[in-house]
Amino acid sequence: MEDSCAERGYMGEMTQDEARRQAHYEKMTQTPVPKLVTTLAIPTIISMMVSAIYNMADTFFVSQLGTSAVGAVGIVFSLMAIIQAIGFTLGMGSGTIVSLHLGAKEEEKATCAASTGFFSAIVLGLALTVFGSLFVEPLMQVLGATETILPYARDYGQYILLAAPIMCASFVMNNIFRCEGKSVLGMLGIGTGGILNIILDPIFIFGLGLGTAGAAIATALSQTVSFIILLVLFLKGKSDVRLRITKVSKQLKTYVDIVTTGMPTLCRQGVGSPGPVGSAGPALCRQGLASLASVALNVNAAMYGDAAVAAMSIVGRLMFFMFSAMLGFGQGFQPVAGFNYGAKKYDRVHEATRFTILVGTVVMAVFSLIIFIFAPQILRAFRRDDAQVIALGAYALRAQCLVMPFCGITTTANMALQSTGQSGRATFLALCRQGVFFLPLILILPRFTGVLGVQLAQPLADVCTLLASIPFLMAFLRRLKVMQ
Repeated sequence: MEDSCAERGYMGEMTQDEARRQAHYEKMTQTPVPKLVTTLAIPTIISMMVSAIYNMADTFFVSQLGTSAVGAVGIVFSLMAIIQAIGFTLGMGSGTIVSLHLGAKEEEKATCAASTGFFSAIVLGLALTVFGSLFVEPLMQVLGATETILPYARDYGQYILLAAPIMCASFVMNNIFRCEGKSVLGMLGIGTGGILNIILDPIFIFGLGLGTAGAAIATALSQTVSFIILLVLFLKGKSDVRLRITKVSKQLKTYVDIVTTGMPTLCRQGVGSPGPVGSAGPALCRQGLASLASVALNVNAAMYGDAAVAAMSIVGRLMFFMFSAMLGFGQGFQPVAGFNYGAKKYDRVHEATRFTILVGTVVMAVFSLIIFIFAPQILRAFRRDDAQVIALGAYALRAQCLVMPFCGITTTANMALQSTGQSGRATFLALCRQGVFFLPLILILPRFTGVLGVQLAQPLADVCTLLASIPFLMAFLRRLKVMQ
């Protein structure tokens, strides 16, 4: 009798679970596209903006310690980009695969992808912790630290390295929620951690007198809180998938699929700016290139002194803050594109792509205009007593504002290809901004134009990326029209 009751209860629970999944499926495939994209984007934008704000908070509070300390933030920014490269690559790769499988109603395959991505992130994060901690000082030097910046960078970096496993795993969980179309849940974890970081920064830096190490400890603790919140949400069944070590794939193909899907993210982030962003290959490329690009920028800026490193560090944080709005909106678009592509509703994918480009371009144009006008005043808030930092930073900031509206097109094109499983094309586009175009420019221009080359390398790379993205975007839209 008890067994019979238990069986009925289990069947009832399964039925309820299936009903919930069906309701979510209908939401993702039937809700008007503009409303759906916007609804999913708002929580993601909030979490991205909070992350950008606490990154700027680190820079702002540390800037009170001096120019070399600000430079250290830029150096460790590269390290955090590496950590995020791992997390976002696995998160975007597994998340995109989860989205496609859920759209096709293949729940078991979705759970396998999610579990494989999550536990792989922990393992790789631990490896980075061990390696980085053993060679923290040489690592900071490779990332571009000068002799005067090195002590601050070492103090900052050693605590960030300790938090690497939980940071990687948090990025995976956040991206899975987002790719499921549950960005509000991801916002709860990431947003709470970000707010906590802002509160803890002045307490640890000044109240406890820990300096740059205090900023790193605050970041590590806030990331731990984010991890706990996200994990609890998964354990309570708020996701359509489960994180179970028994579901980790034993097939090499699964790992290859996750990485190749996330590769564009590695390319974008690995060469550019880190930030809490379809498939893993593109994701890996974004994040990985963000790291490499940041290192190249720091090394070349260091040739012109700590002021140049500090100026470009501040500009990097400011641009990430502005870019986070576009990333957030794009990440609201990605689950819509991936889910509906998996459900073979190609007209909705086409509509979502055009809508995201339009809104993204308008929003970035408004942001760019405001920051262009007030660039010197914004830089002065960080280094009021350093005229050189303000002058160098304001010029670089205004140059980037001139081209930033174009990211509505380039980001959407890349994310559209990534979300629909076209990882090869998405990876190439992800490589463009901070790899194919930025790296040669940052290595060559300063040799001829001095510090001006450091300031203009990224804006020029963005223009080149726009020109490369347009043909891919037009081909993608035409293909969707044919498939409808």
